[in-house]
Amino acid sequence: MKKIIFTVFVFLMHFFNAQNVYLTKVEKTKENTDKFLYKIESEIKGAEYLGEIEVQGFSKDDAEVFSLIYKKAKEIGANSFSLKPFENVDGSPQNFNPANYRLNLYFLPKDKLINQTGSLYLFASSEKEQKIALNKKDYTISPRSYLIIKTIPGEVYTISTKKLLGSTIKIQPKKNSSNQYFQISATKVKSDDTGTGGLNLKSGDIIGLEKSYAEFLSTIYNKENQSN
Repeated sequence: MKKIIFTVFVFLMHFFNAQNVYLTKVEKTKENTDKFLYKIESEIKGAEYLGEIEVQGFSKDDAEVFSLIYKKAKEIGANSFSLKPFENVDGSPQNFNPANYRLNLYFLPKDKLINQTGSLYLFASSEKEQKIALNKKDYTISPRSYLIIKTIPGEVYTISTKKLLGSTIKIQPKKNSSNQYFQISATKVKSDDTGTGGLNLKSGDIIGLEKSYAEFLSTIYNKENQSN
């Protein structure tokens, strides 16, 4: 009996945490070999509309969800997307719901993209708030949130997780450097691979993110201000 209850519990946990991605509308397809899938906003007026994706159900595995979205988008040749809010009865946009949202899919020549330089994006993890120091100024980023820092060419930016055994990186953007994206991960415990046995503890990694995935996170995460 206990085994049956446990099996049902596992099934229900999987069901309520499952996230499904559907290609709900195909207006047209586009032949292209672009590997990227970037978020667009003001560029929409010059983009070619291809279709729509709907995501149903919540998952903490954002990378897996993006992988599913990416595959669906590439089926019709999309290289860009925008959030399509659901509407209230009065026609006003509803607040974003991470358990159910829609994305419009487009094709846009890469040279038409704007706002691609001069910013540093810092994302928290999906589950825990993250404390960091940026050039000795402290920030706390809530779970599923991010900061945008406008960078100055030539200035050095030191990012630290402010924890024992945590990570520190330095970046120095050049003029017209592409935006840079990093995620601050939660504490990790993993097996020792040096051959001596035991565990390695890593408290707060700083992970560089691929641009397409980062721009997806900036769509489904909350943007925070820069106050402490």
